[in-house]
Amino acid sequence: MKRRRILISAFACRPGMGSEPGTGWACARTMAAHHDVWVLTRSRNRDVIEKAMQQDPVPGLQFVYLDIPSWILRLRKPRHEFQAFYYLWQFAAYFVARRLCRDVGIDLIHHVTYQKFWAPSFVALLPVPFVWGPVGGGESMPRGFARRCSLKGRMYEGIRNLARWIGECDPFVRMTARRSKRALAATDESAARMRAIGGQQTTVYPAIGITDEDLEVFDAVASRKTNAVRFLSIGRLLHWKGFDLGIVAFGKANLLPAEYWIVGDGPERERLEDLASQLGLESRVHFLGPKKRAETLEILGQSDVLVHPSLHESGGLVCLEALAARRPVICLDWGGPAILVADGTGVRVAVRDVEQVTSDLADAMKRLAGDADIREAMGRAGRRHVEAHYFWPRKVEHYCSIYGQALKETV
Repeated sequence: MKRRRILISAFACRPGMGSEPGTGWACARTMAAHHDVWVLTRSRNRDVIEKAMQQDPVPGLQFVYLDIPSWILRLRKPRHEFQAFYYLWQFAAYFVARRLCRDVGIDLIHHVTYQKFWAPSFVALLPVPFVWGPVGGGESMPRGFARRCSLKGRMYEGIRNLARWIGECDPFVRMTARRSKRALAATDESAARMRAIGGQQTTVYPAIGITDEDLEVFDAVASRKTNAVRFLSIGRLLHWKGFDLGIVAFGKANLLPAEYWIVGDGPERERLEDLASQLGLESRVHFLGPKKRAETLEILGQSDVLVHPSLHESGGLVCLEALAARRPVICLDWGGPAILVADGTGVRVAVRDVEQVTSDLADAMKRLAGDADIREAMGRAGRRHVEAHYFWPRKVEHYCSIYGQALKETV
């Protein structure tokens, strides 16, 4: 298709980061090879973006910065107040985007971040074709699994479910869904909810990807040559990340002299350390605490298998990073990681109940620990899978195809 004028709404957009800020940056930077791109993002991102653009200019890429008044900014924490701030930012974004449409002649608007289907994107009200997503948030903890959580964790799940229900009832959220020429859902669960509120043109497509710079870094990750298999989990130590399931499974697998390393910190750390101690695993389950990205990648290079038993997650960037580094992944057949980890690149464990999940995770650990050839074959397959489907130039080609469909329907 010919070069168009695209406005990307990316509340989170920041070079040199993972998760949503990295997604916003990678999408905008890569899209500029195909279209003239304006990115609407937060003013707090300006300094780091302008520094990156000075070091490595990207023709066809411009940024427009927006934040709401400073007295409202002071209310951005705690989390429930931040949600109100995000809602107001999206409202203010409408007026900035309207001016851009008038002055520049924007052909299409794409909402990239935040990736949450139950918050509105007011730019969808503009008389311009609108692409929404990929967005997620439709995933819930499997029935019966909340009982293993602390009271605080169970309260969190209840509040999350209530907030999502309120969001689904918001007329502006439903308007966003109805006005989307194309809507992309990060998971099947999110797609079902988006269709239910009016997003009839919804397809499943994960939001996250890997850049060419990432691939170079992962190529530098060393391969281990040792008989002692090392499992690794990376992430914030939160109840819904399921690290307790990984620890219990590691105990059931009884793999001597294997080790289980956990990188990250959070409110569940003490509880997880107590669990490892109760199971007699304190000498083989090591909590390494939070690490910088370079240190984390070095630890990934010292490990053999990533264990990621998350119970509700739209993405799972760490899974893609492990696959790109040629490490097989053990995850649940649930939410975003189940989409990312294809057959032959790892093991997806069915989710029925806690006992079954921990037993099947243990079986997966034993299988991979006992066969280095399988680990190596899965590692090679994982890298090919990432390059074929989650390399950002490939993802942007897919988005461009969607743009073409949306624009064709508008003519």
